[in-house]
Amino acid sequence: MISRDDVVQVARLARLELSEAELERMRRQLDGILAYIDQLKALDVAGVEPTSHAVPLTNVMREDEAAPCWPQEEMLANAPDRAGELFRVPRIIED
Repeated sequence: MISRDDVVQVARLARLELSEAELERMRRQLDGILAYIDQLKALDVAGVEPTSHAVPLTNVMREDEAAPCWPQEEMLANAPDRAGELFRVPRIIED
């Protein structure tokens, strides 16, 4: 069973300020988590290969395909502030 002092220590490390009621609630919740972990430790996993995912994953990204670029005039036609062949944007760096 996890003690109140253990919860206070974890809360301090996490920079949390907990009330007495919250400390007790966290103590019960952490105690339940640790009890469940103890149940998992009791399982016989001999012969079970380690996995990073429950189901096999394959690359879900599409292949890159070359495509023609949009015409420059068409792209600049929607520019709110245009300077020749460039987009003008508001200055963000102060002097």
